Amino acid sequence: MLKWLDVPPVWLGLCLVLAGALRDMPPVVSELVWDRVGQGLILLGLALMVWAAVTMIRARTTVIPHQQPDALVTSGPFRCSRNPIYLGDALVLTGAVLWWGNLLALILVPVFMAVISWRFIRPEESRLREGFGDSFDTWSHQVRRWV
Repeated sequence: MLKWLDVPPVWLGLCLVLAGALRDMPPVVSELVWDRVGQGLILLGLALMVWAAVTMIRARTTVIPHQQPDALVTSGPFRCSRNPIYLGDALVLTGAVLWWGNLLALILVPVFMAVISWRFIRPEESRLREGFGDSFDTWSHQVRRWV
C-alpha cells in the first residue's frame, strides 16, 4: 500500500500543498504578469506530461514508476528530455508558485527535482540501462536528463 504513495504525483502534490501554505507569507508578488507566466507554465507542464504519456502508451511501455519498461522511447518529447513527465511536474510546480505569488516557495522546485532524481530517475535509468544497454547509453549521451 505505501509503495503506491511513493509516486511522483504524490511528491508534486506535497510540494504544491507546501507552496500553498506559504501563499500568504512575504515576499508576495501580485503582478498580473506573474499570474500569466505561472498559468502558462502550468499549462505547458500539463501539455508536456500528456504528450509524453501518449508517446509512451503508443510505444506500449509503462508510464508507472518502479516498473520495468518494455520499450526505450526516444521520440516525441523524449528527443529533448529524458524525463519530460518529471519536467512537466516541475513546470506545474513552478507555475503554481508564480501564480500564487510567493517567491519564497520557489525553493521547493529544486527540492522537488532533487527528490524526483533520487527516488525515481536514477532507478529508472538503471532499469533502462539494464534492459536496453548500448541503445540507452547512446540516447542518454545525446539527450539531457531534464532539458
